[in-house]
Amino acid sequence: MTCHLPNIPRGLRVGLLGGSFDPPHQGHVAITKAALQRFDLDQIWWMISPGNPLKGHAPAKMTRRIKAAQEIMQHPRVRISDAELQLGTRYTAETLAALTHRYPEVRFTWLMGADNLAHFHRWKDWQDIMERVPVGVIARPGDRIAARLSPAARIYRGDMLKAGQSRLLSAATAPAWCFINLPMVDESSSRIRSAGNWPSQD
Repeated sequence: MTCHLPNIPRGLRVGLLGGSFDPPHQGHVAITKAALQRFDLDQIWWMISPGNPLKGHAPAKMTRRIKAAQEIMQHPRVRISDAELQLGTRYTAETLAALTHRYPEVRFTWLMGADNLAHFHRWKDWQDIMERVPVGVIARPGDRIAARLSPAARIYRGDMLKAGQSRLLSAATAPAWCFINLPMVDESSSRIRSAGNWPSQD
């Protein structure tokens, strides 16, 4: 069921996994289930974006991606969210500012794969993201070294929790981030599209 900015109990620990999900796949599912446990989260929202400003191609229609996400990710603690569409935001920093303003008593954690950390410094107002909410980084195959050497990792090295402290992240005060290595499903949306299993046209 699509999450239209619901009422949330104060103090709830909510992880936000953003992306175009074009298409959603088992790698997203694996990251989500691991993050629920490793970062001690009460819920995770799949934040399906209308479009990614850093990508040159337009994603499939929102309704199609939401339906596919609902089919592949069925878990009582995971919501499929169109929050960015509801809020009218385009960039992650804007979305987080709007959510933390709307839900001041909710503890949000931003979740992303290690591939995103490698170029996180290219995101609009990326340091505002780091300063606003804790960030959980989940290693994908082949992305560990580039992520650990990234500008974001170097600048915020002193705010990094060890992997063994990952369950403390959702209650930490930003800036705080944690990098965890997991056995991952080596699958990507771009690979699925290139194989012709997710045609770009609806």
